[in-house]
Amino acid sequence: MSLLPHQVELLSPAKTAEIGREAILHGADAVYIGGPSFGARHNACNSVEDIAGLTAFAHRYHARIFATLNTILHDAELEGARKLIWQLYDAGVDALIIQDMGILQMDLPPIQLHASTQCDIRDADKARFLSDAGFSQIVLARELTIPQIRNIADRVADSATIEYFIHGALCVAFSGQCYISHADTGRSANRGDCSQACRLPYTLTDEKGGVVAFDKHLLSMKDNNQSANLEALLDAGVRSLKIEGRYKDVSYVKNITAHYRLLLDEIFERRPELAPAASGSSEIYFTPDPDKTFHRGATDYFATGRKQDIGAFDSPKFVGVGLGTVHKVGDTWLEIATREQMSNGDGINFMKKREVVGMQLNTVKQVGKAEGGLLVWRCEPNDPAALAGLKPGVDISRNRDHAWELALLKKSAERRVGVWAVLSETADGLELSYTDADGCSASARAELQLEPAKDAARAEQSLRDAAAKLGNTMFQAHEVSLNLSQPWFVPASVINGLRREAAEKLEAARAAAWVRPSARPPPSRRRSSRRRSSAIWPTSTTRWPGTSTSGTAWK
Repeated sequence: MSLLPHQVELLSPAKTAEIGREAILHGADAVYIGGPSFGARHNACNSVEDIAGLTAFAHRYHARIFATLNTILHDAELEGARKLIWQLYDAGVDALIIQDMGILQMDLPPIQLHASTQCDIRDADKARFLSDAGFSQIVLARELTIPQIRNIADRVADSATIEYFIHGALCVAFSGQCYISHADTGRSANRGDCSQACRLPYTLTDEKGGVVAFDKHLLSMKDNNQSANLEALLDAGVRSLKIEGRYKDVSYVKNITAHYRLLLDEIFERRPELAPAASGSSEIYFTPDPDKTFHRGATDYFATGRKQDIGAFDSPKFVGVGLGTVHKVGDTWLEIATREQMSNGDGINFMKKREVVGMQLNTVKQVGKAEGGLLVWRCEPNDPAALAGLKPGVDISRNRDHAWELALLKKSAERRVGVWAVLSETADGLELSYTDADGCSASARAELQLEPAKDAARAEQSLRDAAAKLGNTMFQAHEVSLNLSQPWFVPASVINGLRREAAEKLEAARAAAWVRPSARPPPSRRRSSRRRSSAIWPTSTTRWPGTSTSGTAWK
């Protein structure tokens, strides 16, 4: 297993290392990110050096970094994939997310393997097979119900952590089993290059040629949102809660990560037997709202049973949330009646000829009020031509709240690890020590001649405040204890120096204390430690069911 039974992991996506850092600051316990190649999102690649920087940052909080290497490999790519795996291991990556079972036959470092969503895990037998093959974490298919998830979790609870997608895009087909893109364009999702054919418009006809649906996005699904089902998923045995979105921007990742962090923390308050998988707590400086960043409408899909209303047939775009209605229209402007505040730079949408028309508003100004106390805003869009044919009364949605997004582009969260501070008197001066919730500790000493304080109460409070002043570090003081024979006068420069040194040492101690999760070698398989071996395959000829040296995925 990759987690202890009581640990719950919020797993966030990262298109870049910088987005990964923000995910951790906003509450992620782990981040998955693409390397320079072989990932299922070919436009979300990162250098090994950038990933190394992200792992160092994450491990300060005892958070984990997973690298995606989840495409089907061609024979000519096997050696390159093997070398990259070792490079990622050396960069500090905690686990590899893979699809191609041929990787199990490679000369691998002792790194955990996680089964990708591309493995299409829908039943307990397949989950058990992958667990027995050495996978420490398994992401289940999005199409499962909670009882089905529980059944699978019961079969592998002793050996593998169950992961499940709680938010983001949904495919119309089972992940890893869709060949629409490859058949239509030659671009394969299993090679990281899906053409998104399911987001295109189609016309459906019956056997007589009659039009059933004209120019509709018949294969486009709404987006997954399990906000209401988190506790039920945890009770079913899920321990890694995954957010989809390695193509998403930083605002999306901040918003959705913070949203689920707050929901999970509420659960932990009621469920002391559960705890976050990483250290520290995140202070969020904005109000998370999944409706304000990209989505195609929300569904919990099949988690609580199959439903009819799971399609986003009108548009695969981000329509946004209802804002108001058109009040008046001019040649270069429109007026919107709404109860909401608006600002320059907002983005709006409306339906026109069965398609969503979007525009950015260059200038927005309140010009009065309408019936019912609605605010009336005069808006000048960047594309006035799109106003042609627009009539009063048409519903308007907002898919970009510019003022809200500006707040997210600034510093929008901090993550701090709680510490207990002790300021002690020594034979030749003072010692300040910090101990965190993970048991890591560090101290700093200063030699000085102690002098009694003239104002004892003020001096004592001053020492407590100085020891707790950790605002420019990753720590926050829960409690400060003074082991002093009496309140002493201590120059500010001395206590500040002790605080800086002790905090720096504690950060280093946390990094040194981090232990990468150990790999689980599959039965009867010896993983080679021959770092410089040129062999791709080990000398053993043992193969697992469904694997091949040609890199074919097991199905």
